[in-house]
Amino acid sequence: MPKGEGRVLAQNKKARHDYFIEETFEAGIVLQGTEIKSIRRGRVNLKDSFARISNGEVFLNNAHISPYEEGNRYNHDPLRERKLLLHKQQINKLIGLTKQQGYSVVPLKMYLKDGYAKVLIGIGKGKKKYDKRETLKKKDAQREVARALKDRQR
Repeated sequence: MPKGEGRVLAQNKKARHDYFIEETFEAGIVLQGTEIKSIRRGRVNLKDSFARISNGEVFLNNAHISPYEEGNRYNHDPLRERKLLLHKQQINKLIGLTKQQGYSVVPLKMYLKDGYAKVLIGIGKGKKKYDKRETLKKKDAQREVARALKDRQR
């Protein structure tokens, strides 16, 4: 199965708006207690999340996984830092790319693949304001073309 396929539970649409995504990696995620049950219910928010590299390990910060309702005392902190599982070569590549100015590691989506929770992270270079406007213009133009083709087929 290609990267990013599976049952998508959460997407970070703002990441594609704010960054030029140059390369993506599929990472496993280390979870605690009832977090997987909450993830399977789709109670995940990646909106303001980011990935950070420290001591040769990659961590996911600010990803909100809501506490499981039936979890009582075994529940977790919703915004805790979670370790991402990647191969050593992938981590080294991330370190090399993020040392360049303007690049950052951004989570794009979380999904279930073969029963495991996965996070698709991307290396992104920040967009300027005029780049964001141009992207919106292209998107609107594509929408107009699709609408015109749909009307023409009727």
